[in-house]
Amino acid sequence: MALRGPFSRILRSKLGSCSQQTRAESVAVLGAPFCRGQKRGGVEHGPKVIRDAGLVERLSSLDYSVHDFGDLNFPLLEKDEPYMGVKFPRTVGAANKLLSGAVSRAVGAGHRLVMLGGDHSLAIGSVSGHARQCPDLCLIWVDAHADVNTPMCSPSGNLHGQPVAFMLKELKDKMPEIPGFSWTKPFLSSRDLVYVGLRDVDPGEHLILKNLGIQYFSMRDIDRLGIQRVMEVALDHLLGRKQRPIHLSFDIDAFDPSLAPATGTPVNGGLTYREGIYITEEIHNTGLLSAIDMVEVNPTLGASSEAVEATASLAVDVIASSLGQTREGAHASISVIPAVKSDTEQLCL
Repeated sequence: MALRGPFSRILRSKLGSCSQQTRAESVAVLGAPFCRGQKRGGVEHGPKVIRDAGLVERLSSLDYSVHDFGDLNFPLLEKDEPYMGVKFPRTVGAANKLLSGAVSRAVGAGHRLVMLGGDHSLAIGSVSGHARQCPDLCLIWVDAHADVNTPMCSPSGNLHGQPVAFMLKELKDKMPEIPGFSWTKPFLSSRDLVYVGLRDVDPGEHLILKNLGIQYFSMRDIDRLGIQRVMEVALDHLLGRKQRPIHLSFDIDAFDPSLAPATGTPVNGGLTYREGIYITEEIHNTGLLSAIDMVEVNPTLGASSEAVEATASLAVDVIASSLGQTREGAHASISVIPAVKSDTEQLCL
């Protein structure tokens, strides 16, 4: 089916200052096996189960040159006391500093990046590393949660619920100096962020969303408007002023738990399979996707091996559709229809 709407004209356009790639040359896969941004162990095994579900093979079948750089080796700090209620600040800060450098190098080398988490605190490093190469990027955050708590308003103190607060320039005066994070400064304006799929927002987060005028679409908005209209408005908000690279940060708990049961903070009433895939198809169709986070797949929380496999396979589908897999045909394109062989030719085979 032909592309429609205002973004069809920018398909295969260059990704601004950070890449001269257009489509289907090079993808870097980077694992980030990390769990200290939240309380549940097991999410550090997310990269392995997503790879085991066939990620590299799927992307290769889409004509990408896939470079799997393996998993980062994060330092384990023996002593990391809470600070202002924030748990494991030095450990999370050090992990994100390492990840930021790795992401920056991969994007700077001309790859589209796929970061496999791990918990969503890793987005601090992933998005900031991307922004080092692409300072004009915009961010699409697909998640049941807003993850924009500041340390003072976080109910849990877990940093996987706070990464966006570290990014936003408008929250600079609301963020204390947290040990482990002196390496990063706010780099993203609130107008360059869109949320899709929200349905579990904390009181402080709700106030931040309203006060900063952040564009967000809750599951009620998706029910009311439909996913096609949601994505039209979201992409026009981010790209209507200028074309720039997109960073997609996708928490698997954006989906309904019936589809993605192996995750740490499931919330009923999430995205359907078709809605989630439509989101990623539309992002791909802009031609501007530069980096993807896939986070919060936790194989230890699946009630069965089938539940774990379903969640990991869903993560692969999301990544693949973000990078060009279509429901019209989930395979590499062909340019020639095979000719019918003559009877003589068939006898010679």
